[in-house]
Amino acid sequence: MSKKDTRRLIAVSNRLPIVVKEEDGRWQLEAGAGGLVTALSPVLKGHRGMWIGWPGCDEAAPLDELVGRFAAEEGYGLGTVPLTQEEVEEYYEGFSNMTLWPLFHDLLGLCQFNPRHWEAYVKVNRRFAEVTATRVEEEDLIWVQDYQLMLMGGRLRELGVKNPLAFFLHIPFPSLDLFRRLPWKMEILRGLLEFDLVGFQTLRDRRNFVACARELLPELRAEVRRRTTLLRWDEREIRVGHFPISIDFSEFNNHARSRDVADAAWYLHEHYENRQLILGVDRLDYTKGIPERLLAFERALERYPELHGKMNLVQIVVPSRTQVPEYQLLKDQLDQLAGRINARFGQAGWIPIHYMFRSLDRVQLLAHYRAAEIALITPLRDGMNLVAKEYCAASVDNNGVLILSEFAGAAEELGKGAVLVNPYDIDGTAEAIRRACTMEQGERQRRMRMLRASVQRNNVHRWVEYFVNSL
Repeated sequence: MSKKDTRRLIAVSNRLPIVVKEEDGRWQLEAGAGGLVTALSPVLKGHRGMWIGWPGCDEAAPLDELVGRFAAEEGYGLGTVPLTQEEVEEYYEGFSNMTLWPLFHDLLGLCQFNPRHWEAYVKVNRRFAEVTATRVEEEDLIWVQDYQLMLMGGRLRELGVKNPLAFFLHIPFPSLDLFRRLPWKMEILRGLLEFDLVGFQTLRDRRNFVACARELLPELRAEVRRRTTLLRWDEREIRVGHFPISIDFSEFNNHARSRDVADAAWYLHEHYENRQLILGVDRLDYTKGIPERLLAFERALERYPELHGKMNLVQIVVPSRTQVPEYQLLKDQLDQLAGRINARFGQAGWIPIHYMFRSLDRVQLLAHYRAAEIALITPLRDGMNLVAKEYCAASVDNNGVLILSEFAGAAEELGKGAVLVNPYDIDGTAEAIRRACTMEQGERQRRMRMLRASVQRNNVHRWVEYFVNSL
């Protein structure tokens, strides 16, 4: 927000930026982590703002006391939206993650179209809107985040809220051919058109949304501009733009240069005995393309025996939704793939894949980023993929090579410095691995300087300022 703009910002997301937990009979509330929290917290503090969302805990927690303490310490307020366990299962685990998530990531075969889940989604979106309406003041700006809350704008308008409304989608928006498969496509589309500003990660996502609106609402008119598209519909004007999210470059860069990270990175180099370290870091999810990545690494070992003993793939998979059958099957597949490839190619003193199913603390994550000569980031589809940007920001020695899926949103910004691959092309990805392993030092440094400059220039603070000023 511009310095002259003193209006309050109301941010709304599925989860509040907090962690509520009980230890030794005492309830505690901690500020959450992550890119969105890092980006929005300073703006909310500077403009007496508020963040509204589900607190992620049951009614046993003394929320009023904890929220009051948080506001006093952090400088902005919290508005809580209570959800029952059944609502979490049907609105969040159900419609949001079993219908919208796979559909918007081009994985139609994994979609479930359950009317009960849709009804819960409508109900919870209405509740979020009702809580927000009771907290909003006349001059406030309201910014709704992500696919779980695409119907909020319509309900806010029904409740008489006339404030500027913005929405940002953190995941991809599907093509018309995919979106039209959704039984409730018209409700979702009309819900998004109740916002004054709708933001997407990439130009492709913006174009997909505009194409869907034009096709499904023939009376709608669109005026395409360089940075935004102006839609005229139902006597209203809606601005549609693309605003690629980013990270706090300075925070990653400075921490990566710290002594504890440098020491941990040195230890990793010693542990892998001067072999080139190829790094994959992903949450357990079928959109991340991890099986295809392991198969491409296997193909590289088949085709280029001169690389044996000279590189290691360190694949870190962060546990996620392990109670869901599809995710458990994915984990079993990864366990079997890594074991089979190691059994096939492993030698005395060299195991090609080091596979870890766990999360890393901050120091260890940055140490892996800094130590890795190559990052292998190959999602089948991704809204942005901030791991790619984190790797570049932490590559303070300018010695890293980024191999990046062309289907990650980050490819629009980082494509000139990265080695782009089609994750479905096993042979092509294997060749990219060989190319990265044998790349000359001068080219490595030139590419990484370009990547780091891009992430530094388009940082998360610029993202927030540009989006809110556009509203």
